[in-house]
Amino acid sequence: MPFVNFKTNKVVKIWDGIYGTLGHSEQQTFGHFTIVAGTVLPEHSHFHEQWCHVLEGELEFTVDGETMLLTPGMTAHIPPHAPHSAIAHTQCRVIDCFTPARQDFIELEKES
Repeated sequence: MPFVNFKTNKVVKIWDGIYGTLGHSEQQTFGHFTIVAGTVLPEHSHFHEQWCHVLEGELEFTVDGETMLLTPGMTAHIPPHAPHSAIAHTQCRVIDCFTPARQDFIELEKES
């Protein structure tokens, strides 16, 4: 299907304080997420390449030891296996893109 309506897709909880809707192709996962103010995403890594684009809010993002406060219009690029973490200083809306597709997120959708 060439079109996705993120307004009508099932909302899934990704982590405590992070929820949203997802779209998947064979190669990528694309997510529209809300991050609740004060949410701390602990340091972790995965084999996926990730891009996190901030639409609204202030998100302090650390990638491989380098930290920056992301505001609307800014993006973090997370290479595969790079340790990363984040803190939402305000409520945030972000778009995340993962390559390859996140099978764990596909399973979350099935469980919800």
